[in-house]
Amino acid sequence: MITLNVNIDHVATIRNARGGVEPEPIDAALTAERAGATGIVCHLREDRRHIKDRDLFLLRKLIQTKLDLEMGANEEIIKIALETKPDLVTIVPENRQELTTEGGLDVSGDLMRFKNLVARMHEKDIEVSFFIEPLKEQIETVLAAGGDMVEFHTGLYANAKTEDALNTEFNRIKESAEFASAEGLKIASGHGLNYFNTQRICTIPQINELSIGHSIISRAVFTGLENAVKDMLNLIHYSALESRS
Repeated sequence: MITLNVNIDHVATIRNARGGVEPEPIDAALTAERAGATGIVCHLREDRRHIKDRDLFLLRKLIQTKLDLEMGANEEIIKIALETKPDLVTIVPENRQELTTEGGLDVSGDLMRFKNLVARMHEKDIEVSFFIEPLKEQIETVLAAGGDMVEFHTGLYANAKTEDALNTEFNRIKESAEFASAEGLKIASGHGLNYFNTQRICTIPQINELSIGHSIISRAVFTGLENAVKDMLNLIHYSALESRS
């Protein structure tokens, strides 16, 4: 069964746009949990453009499901993660100029640094996932670093403009999921997934989790957050069951 982790960053983005206190990201997380989400995702960036430190500490205290902290491999953020002890940290590339995460992390570019980061997290019983492109060489480097999980960047799949491009990206994710699963890694996927393109990803049996934020928060503007989460869960479960029948 594929589970759903809801990213609440964009609720914080709306709050911060006016410099006020609403909408409250913590309320969004608790609502998503009540609707059936099995995890909450937030990204504590160096520039604190959406999630703030207080948000992370309150999430750790209040939510009852899994807390996944997305973070760059920055020493300040590493220390905050070690203090708050989320269930999982997902290491992502971080560019101050980007609107959102633009692609997968090149783990092979600094293996020893990431190996040390994993060791420090494991000392606090925090699992480590790496947000990577679905490529065998990146999966192999995650294994070398001691990672517990990979999250495949699905942006190229989500943004494909032709059927051929869509099929190419889907097959790349599918083959990478098969390889990663055979090597003992847990597998998540995320970025650009919505109520139209998620169904096909759910047919890959090796994928354990989906991380989705923007499309759920966007739908919530019209339907309410609880309904938006339930709609995505229904889509995920139906698609997964259909593919296995």
